[in-house]
Amino acid sequence: MPPLVSLPEALAASGSPGLGRRFTVSASATDSPVTPNAEFDAWFARHRRANRFKVTRIPFSDLVGWRFREGDGNLVHDSGGFFSVTGLEVNTDWQDRGTWTQPILDQPEIGVLGIVVKEFDGVLHCLMQAKMEPGNPETVQLSPTVQATRSNYTGVHGGRRTAYIEYFTSPRRTLLVDSLQSEQGAWFLQKRNRNMIVEVTGDVPPHDNFRWLTIGQIHRVLGQDNVVNMDTRTILSCVPFETPDGLIRNEVNPEYRESLARSLSGRHGSLHSTGELLAWLTDLKARHSFSRRTLPLSKLDGWSHSDDEIAHDEGKHFKVIAADVRADTREVTRWTQPLIAPVERGIAAFVARPIDGVLHLLVHGKVESGTFDACELAPTVQCLPVNYQDLPAYRQPRYLDLVRDAAPDALRFDAVLSEEGGRFHHADNRYRIVEVGEEVPTQDDQDYHWMTAHQLMTLVQHSRYLNVQARSLLASLHTTW
Repeated sequence: MPPLVSLPEALAASGSPGLGRRFTVSASATDSPVTPNAEFDAWFARHRRANRFKVTRIPFSDLVGWRFREGDGNLVHDSGGFFSVTGLEVNTDWQDRGTWTQPILDQPEIGVLGIVVKEFDGVLHCLMQAKMEPGNPETVQLSPTVQATRSNYTGVHGGRRTAYIEYFTSPRRTLLVDSLQSEQGAWFLQKRNRNMIVEVTGDVPPHDNFRWLTIGQIHRVLGQDNVVNMDTRTILSCVPFETPDGLIRNEVNPEYRESLARSLSGRHGSLHSTGELLAWLTDLKARHSFSRRTLPLSKLDGWSHSDDEIAHDEGKHFKVIAADVRADTREVTRWTQPLIAPVERGIAAFVARPIDGVLHLLVHGKVESGTFDACELAPTVQCLPVNYQDLPAYRQPRYLDLVRDAAPDALRFDAVLSEEGGRFHHADNRYRIVEVGEEVPTQDDQDYHWMTAHQLMTLVQHSRYLNVQARSLLASLHTTW
């Protein structure tokens, strides 16, 4: 484990910080007197042990406030808010995928994913929450200050007000990060959230479910299985860090760390210019056909509907299930809802290698059924292996064996991290960053290109470039300085 860095050490190395440097200083402070690591660990463990939550699978007929709508069979909420489960048909020539149908979550409203930050002793700290979500594998995970759909923070559920939401809705807020980003394109239809970091200077009312942590303290636990939730990771991926020169944490792999620092800086060259990469992505979107249309949920080919699940006939992909949820720390203490449950753990991994001394990541232009623009930049590998087990070799995901069977000394990051627990049940991926050498050539093909960390950090400041799995890995990359 990298050595812990105190606040004074981080400040002494920082000089006079601008915004990016302020974030980097916070990321380099891996302990803090505001909430010492030992205190955080005890607090977080206490919230998990409290076991004030119960999630039970139920038949669809026991859903309260939800119904299969007459006419199309779509699963909808009586209020017209939250989300619905509808059918989707996709037609594309991308990677010979052809035509398929599937259920998909339709939630057109834009939610808020936000972290409040405040300086303590000159170092930014994040107000983080121990939050229960019904689909989380460990129930309670480390979450942003606010993660709320518009239906939730406007009170459609009729429950308690979302804590601290006023810091994100006030017109006089001080925004440090503000980016509209997608969610899982295979399961959501054109779903986006506003990823925000808001700085405050005054007193913030305390709450037992919340603690102030440096970004370095969050990084300390991000590498642990199912501790830091997806919403925290996607916000942190949007942070414009500066190069961590003089703030070394990774003393185990100094050569890797130096190539990563060059990759983050943007001053040491890259295999492709950012303009060339954007042209490549535009060409991918324009060269392939891609169309979709919604269908009645009751009319999907290849999917079967029983009393308690909607499932793929071949046992692939995911199921739609229903759950009864009891949680006394949430705005509403009991509710029922549908959830998407993948049939197995997925894998999402970046292959990384130094090119002329600068770390590059192999990025995949990947089509997903629910994205706005047919494709977004995805990890080198992103899949549920079971979906491909009966397909010929040429249809298998490229590099899957390489990242799945990687030697331990090639792993720069390796953790099981869950996806959004408010809509997905026990949906997690093994996230990996695998460093390789010349056995993986630098020559690109039409669907894969090498990019530096700085190029990814530049593109993630804008919408509709990096998908949520790539953003999770970008946030994870910053733990490996």
